Amino acid sequence: MGAIVIVGAGQAAVAAAFRLRRQGYEGAITMVGDETAPPYQRPPLSKKYLTGEQPEEKLYLRQPDLYEKENIDMRLGVRAEAIDRAAKELVLAGGEALAYDKLLLTTGSRPRLLPESVGGGFENLYAFRTLEDANALMAIMQAGQNLLVVGGGYIGLEMAAVARKLGLNVTVVEMADRILQRVAAAETSAYFRELHAGHGVAVKEGVALAGFTGAGGRAKQAALSDGSNVDMDLAVIGIGIVANDELAAEAGLDVAGGVVVDENARTADPDIFAAGDCAVFPLAGGTVRLESVHNAIAQAEHAADVICDAATGPYAPTPWFWSDQYDVKLQIAGWNLGYDSIRVRPGEKAGGQSVWYFKGPKLLAVDAMNDVKAYMLGKRWLEAGQSPDAEVVADPSVALKDMAVS
Repeated sequence: MGAIVIVGAGQAAVAAAFRLRRQGYEGAITMVGDETAPPYQRPPLSKKYLTGEQPEEKLYLRQPDLYEKENIDMRLGVRAEAIDRAAKELVLAGGEALAYDKLLLTTGSRPRLLPESVGGGFENLYAFRTLEDANALMAIMQAGQNLLVVGGGYIGLEMAAVARKLGLNVTVVEMADRILQRVAAAETSAYFRELHAGHGVAVKEGVALAGFTGAGGRAKQAALSDGSNVDMDLAVIGIGIVANDELAAEAGLDVAGGVVVDENARTADPDIFAAGDCAVFPLAGGTVRLESVHNAIAQAEHAADVICDAATGPYAPTPWFWSDQYDVKLQIAGWNLGYDSIRVRPGEKAGGQSVWYFKGPKLLAVDAMNDVKAYMLGKRWLEAGQSPDAEVVADPSVALKDMAVS
């Protein structure tokens, strides 16, 4: 039985390794990751970990001894340098080569950085993606400091919420017309704009970062495109993430903002697979790269099933996501790409709301803010390929559970 090498040591890598064992794979499994910490969850980093409510050991995906018990060889703190497809070897930093029968790329993604012309090399500008990033911020964040968050996506907004909880003064700068513009309807953006304003966050939309000024290697003020300036003690840069697809590209595999795979997570090389944040795959008539825990786990497990000849069909997920900000839990089901109308529905509890995305009569997705019932029913309908009538959804006098679907 051949060896399987997994590049990456995050959520997708762990899901694949343990799925292989559950499917009865008895050959060698080696997991290679460039971080030194045991594989851990990323979502809590910008939530309870940063506030000190969740200790590091509670982040771990599995207890370290389980990898040994399942005979999974962990190579942590080691960088994969190249794929030799002809020899079927993964070359590590230092020159060691790992032979593989099948190779799975779960290389994930990294934060998009500011151009040097804007960032200027100041030391108090932070990206946020890893446990190391979180620990660096925990060591310096103090109540009363001025935090600038560059980027009004989910990570930026989660960071703003945590910082306010810790007593920092927060300004969010978003160059697009509105926060969450890339991922959500204007109504969802408005909900979160109001939420953050109510907690004292200054949200500046349609304004770009022009640069920083400071001294001694530390930025003290940010200049914005509208001519204004923001005083700051530190900044978190949350302007999106970039797929780690260089290893695949250098090996001659197809990349397009991520490693291109088919509906079975397989690249053009039949012995190389990719899953999770780094993978671009077919979905809903197009191609997507999904940045979510659900996709990382499900696609990686599907790849493991394919390797073990246990897959029962193509990978065709109904995506779901979540975000926690203050006392609001946002739950998203579906993929809103291509929507042409929306309906907004008040939740059953005060402050709850749901935003429903339609393309013609077809339901595509739902954003549910403190509205678990809307999320659960929407997700169930999406998974069944069913849609409620859009006008009925918008009528709060009709209970969701009583709606007819087709």
